[in-house]
Amino acid sequence: MPFVVTILAAIAAVLSYRLLEGWSTRTWLPAACRAAGWSVVALLLVNASCPSPAQGGRPLVLLDGSLSMSAAGGRWSEALALARSSGEMRLVGVPEGDTLPSGGHSRLAPALAGAGSAGRPVIVVSDGEVEDADAIPSELLALTTVRILERRPISDVAITRVEGPTRVTPSDSLRFSVEVESFGAAAARTIRVSAREGDQVWLRSEVALDVSGRGRVVLQGPVPAVPPGAHVLTIALAETGDAEPRSDARLVVVTVVPTPGVVLLASPPTWESRFLLDALRDVAALPVRGYLESEQGQWRSAGNLRPVPRDEVAAAARRADLLVTLGTPGSVAAGSRARGRLVLPAIVPGSAAPGDWYVSVPTGTPLSSGFGALAVDSFPPATALAELSPGPRDWTGLTAQAGRRGTVRPVLVGRDSGGTRRISIGMAGLWRWAFRGGSSEQGYRGLVATSVSWLLGGADSAVGRARLVRDVVEQGRPVSFEWIGGSAVEPVPIELTGGDGPRRDTLVFDGAGRAELLLPPGVWRYRLSGGGQGTLAVEEFSGELLPRARTLTAHEATAAPADSRIPVRRWLWLFGLGVLAFSGEWLARRRMGLR
Repeated sequence: MPFVVTILAAIAAVLSYRLLEGWSTRTWLPAACRAAGWSVVALLLVNASCPSPAQGGRPLVLLDGSLSMSAAGGRWSEALALARSSGEMRLVGVPEGDTLPSGGHSRLAPALAGAGSAGRPVIVVSDGEVEDADAIPSELLALTTVRILERRPISDVAITRVEGPTRVTPSDSLRFSVEVESFGAAAARTIRVSAREGDQVWLRSEVALDVSGRGRVVLQGPVPAVPPGAHVLTIALAETGDAEPRSDARLVVVTVVPTPGVVLLASPPTWESRFLLDALRDVAALPVRGYLESEQGQWRSAGNLRPVPRDEVAAAARRADLLVTLGTPGSVAAGSRARGRLVLPAIVPGSAAPGDWYVSVPTGTPLSSGFGALAVDSFPPATALAELSPGPRDWTGLTAQAGRRGTVRPVLVGRDSGGTRRISIGMAGLWRWAFRGGSSEQGYRGLVATSVSWLLGGADSAVGRARLVRDVVEQGRPVSFEWIGGSAVEPVPIELTGGDGPRRDTLVFDGAGRAELLLPPGVWRYRLSGGGQGTLAVEEFSGELLPRARTLTAHEATAAPADSRIPVRRWLWLFGLGVLAFSGEWLARRRMGLR
């Protein structure tokens, strides 16, 4: 192709002189210069490319920098020596400038794709425990030499999973589910496990491992007498005597709050309040309390029906994150600073339209995802509807029709105004969805879950413009914040104290409103510029410390890097040749008396 373009441009240049200029024996020089200049211009316009042989030379060595390389049984020293002796070494999966294995993930595919484009031999040194081995193209693996230094067998007992509450009140019961697994020579045994804060033991028990090396225990008990605020608990195994002590303990941040996060007020109590309270306890990650006004001015605690002073109910409603009101609770709900309100007004005869009202779910609302593919119009119908009038900025999450015919009326309306989110539900008999069971019960739980999620997604003055996504992360994995400021996303300075000393950094949010920060293990207290503070913890534990199956095998490269191609626009001398050719034509024409 470049040859054809050059010949055609040269012929066109010569013909331009033969046909348009006066031809003589002296015309050959400017015609030849024009042919050379036009050929250069044609090549640059087409931007043809020419093959370039593979660079070869010193191999590029990608050394797996995940924590598994330095875990018990790992062969980091051998891998480092092998990588340095094999070529130009690059550590994969660690922050820039780090020289030790600290990555919380074993991912090689992106680095391998970049190294393959360099046109040099590529060598990978790893323990073979790679997460994204399936994402590496086979043709790229064929160009790569893989050296595997497999972990030596070890005996280890690890806490693989901990589940429990993150916010409790002083009167709550703590309940942590702990899963333990033994690696190596498994045998039935019993190990002590405890949850402690410093020297104070909150809970303790024993876990029995079966012959397969697995066990599960529930740590349960009352909240000890501790001040309100965040408490970092260490859930640890005692006297395991294994090779990897970093896997014997996990961290949990528990915030003790004086009042529940979700408060339900029902006046009077109904079937709706009973089923709604059960659903809130199932789907909300916050402490949930219910208060029932069984008689005028007489409030009782839902569950045990213990009498509760009116001032205590009002204080709980005032400090709740989410306040749910059914009926007419009166002045006890006044003055609430909750950032979310779920309101089910009283529906009494004469103020509502009775009948069989079948519900449907409009698309494109915050609640649409809670129902999935469920046939909501086949759920038990509402028995009565109250009048709801959506405003210009409100959204309608549910609509209803009498007997599946007639006018469509809104029965659930959402609003976000003044930093407070509010959902109003104007239908009676919604509890029958949960009572019926099956798909309608799933729909009821989905409705409650998505409503709670949206209502608690509003701005929280105690959190600030950014909210911590997870208060505990594993070693080697970043701490994530999400933007909740409501205005345009902007960088937020952050100060951290604890761990290995004070730090200052800036949270830079991406297009999804997420910012990440990589911290060493420890307990950190953070403060955001413009308001918001809290506690986070980075564990010494990491999933990389646990023995896993090898997904990458050792092999030699079975193919050589392909010859690359260089575009002609990268040849600077070609531009110079064009300038010289056109300059030569101009000089020749001037000597001939032509312009």
